[in-house]
Amino acid sequence: MTGFGRSECFSQQFLIKCEIKTLNSKFFDFSPRIPKELNDREPEIRTMALDSLKRGKIMFTLEIDINSDTVQLVHVDEKLFLEYYKKFKELSELVNAKNERLVKIALESPDVIKQQDIQIEEIVWEDVKKTIQKSIEKCIDFRRDEGESTESKLNEYVRNIRKGLETVEQFDEERTDNIRAKLKKSLDELRDKVKPDENRFEQELIFYLERFDISEEKVRLAQHLDYFNEIIHKEEAAGKKLGFVAQEIGREVNTIGSKANDANIQRIVVEMKDDLEKIKEQALNII
Repeated sequence: MTGFGRSECFSQQFLIKCEIKTLNSKFFDFSPRIPKELNDREPEIRTMALDSLKRGKIMFTLEIDINSDTVQLVHVDEKLFLEYYKKFKELSELVNAKNERLVKIALESPDVIKQQDIQIEEIVWEDVKKTIQKSIEKCIDFRRDEGESTESKLNEYVRNIRKGLETVEQFDEERTDNIRAKLKKSLDELRDKVKPDENRFEQELIFYLERFDISEEKVRLAQHLDYFNEIIHKEEAAGKKLGFVAQEIGREVNTIGSKANDANIQRIVVEMKDDLEKIKEQALNII
């Protein structure tokens, strides 16, 4: 499920910034960008994200900036610089060379300029965790808002399938009457010509009627639709379960279409399949 969360926090001389973006995915795919000073904390950060966000393609960015007004980031070893400069000047005079660039050369010499390492203390790490947690909570709120919209769409698609099932019920009564009329006509014509084995004939007739009977499929489809609604309204992490139920709904819809052998019912089945595909697509967006 898509989501976004961003938060900032000042801690001592640091500015902590955390941003989380999530995209749809069946699995937990965590892509962190964190300061090298926190590489040993990555497993803990990953666990925080997994426990709260569950799954999705998660792009995690954590930045820690130092306030240069209070912290000296660069250290220049003046004594070493002067020693380099003095030595380079002596060498240039020895060979009668110009010395306009000696300052630059001395500054670029080894160990003259050093960048101060960031030391993130335990008290700062606690603020880092709080900042991460705030970003996660904002991302969850974003997901929740999107989830309400998704729930509304799913309810609409389920209602459409249920209406289709009610229409199938109406057509099925007419279809059954037509099948009975055709069978009666065929039986009357057959009895005029031959005398069938009544036992064998009865068995074949039952088998024939079972091939076209969709009563069980209609009942199971109604039950699956009820269960789908129950999961939406009662369970928090319902994405995978909704996907499984959608597969069962599809199985019953397909069977109704193949067994009905009726143009009107098959047209309704096509419309039901269209709504079912929309359900499957939306279910991928649910945790």
